[in-house]
Parts: sequence; C-alpha cells; structure tokens
Amino acid sequence: MTRKIAVEDNLSAIKQVLTQRGFTVVSPDSKENVMACIVTGMDSNLMDIQHTVTKAPVINADGMTPEQVVARIESLQ
Repeated sequence: MTRKIAVEDNLSAIKQVLTQRGFTVVSPDSKENVMACIVTGMDSNLMDIQHTVTKAPVINADGMTPEQVVARIESLQ
C-alpha cells in the first residue's frame, strides 16, 4: 500500500512527524492515491451534505497529538 497521506495545510506538526516516519505528505486537493486523509474537523458538515472525493479513510485529528495520528495511520496498514 502507498505511504502517501493527504494532510490539511494547517496541520504542520502532523506533517512533520509523518515525514520523519517515512510517509509522503500531499495536499488533500491532490488527485493522488493516498492511504488516509487527515483533517482538522473544523469544516463540520452542518447541512449533512457529503461529497466523497476519496475512498481512503478520513481521520479527524481534532484533539489528537501527532503521535496518536501516526498510530492511527499505522493501524490501517
């Protein structure tokens, strides 16, 4: 499985840890095949409208440390 992770721009600490652990970090806007997408949870879906752009799991990093996010990603492998 690819070790590419899509991470929102404002999650720099998570990007740094993922890069140190050997993951390739890309923008969520990229059309690349990723194993997971990390979001902040700030864009809550208040109107219950869902547009799936990826089949990869989406991990809400709100309240999680970078290490917890990495552990969650590694559990997907």
